[in-house]
Amino acid sequence: MNAKEMNNSLLKTYRKDVFSKFMKAIRDYKLIEEHDVIAVCISGGKDSMIMAKCFQLLARFSAIPFEVKYLVMDPGYSPANREMIVHNAKRLEIPIEIFDSKIFESVEHIEKNPCYLCARMRRGYLYRFAKELGCNKIALGHHYDDVIETTLMNLFYAGEVRTMMPKLHATNFKGMQLIRPLYLVREDDILAWKDYVGMEFLQCACRFTEDIEKADHEHSSKRKEVKQLVKELHQSNPYIESNIFHSMSNVNLDKVLAYYDDEHEVSFLDTYNDK
Repeated sequence: MNAKEMNNSLLKTYRKDVFSKFMKAIRDYKLIEEHDVIAVCISGGKDSMIMAKCFQLLARFSAIPFEVKYLVMDPGYSPANREMIVHNAKRLEIPIEIFDSKIFESVEHIEKNPCYLCARMRRGYLYRFAKELGCNKIALGHHYDDVIETTLMNLFYAGEVRTMMPKLHATNFKGMQLIRPLYLVREDDILAWKDYVGMEFLQCACRFTEDIEKADHEHSSKRKEVKQLVKELHQSNPYIESNIFHSMSNVNLDKVLAYYDDEHEVSFLDTYNDK
């Protein structure tokens, strides 16, 4: 299948499940504004690659003037993994720009939360390089299932009610924002598109993850545990994913013990007698 046929697959076969939801997220959460310069961050995985294709289509038809740059940060991929990214980008006709870092070397000996540290460092590098290229936003390929899994992980393991937001202001890079255009797209639909076009993409390609997979490690990540839990709950309640997702838009502050806005905590006792 050539690049033109892949474009048509998103405009026809997977329009409803992928491209329309991509567009809906952009409209509903106001992810793109006039004259934005957006760095589409490509890791080489299925999510970032399909996001890049959607951006190509949007840039072709959008009435809003904006610019897109397709960035690949190499944090220390093996030659074979780097070549896979380059090969797939050529096949998809995505004009990528690659820059190097040595993040994998920095985190491979970290025993506690190496994946979290790696993600934070990668995001910092992406912000910095994107800003140097004149971008004001970076786009990441997190999807609907990432959102609900993060929501549950925060509840189960951090003891707080918090979700993955569709867009954020960068804390340490003034004027920069992070956007997640696949926010409403289901992972199963991305996987279905991947199989339809007959391509293979990278998983997490760090040496730490590869070593765990080769050893068939008995302890899966917390995210994998949550993913499996949601899958099991879906068998008895097919609306479980939707309910988790929409719960973050249906928060009744009168029915929680306390909440905070990053600066102040408000207890239900503060206004209890006023009612």
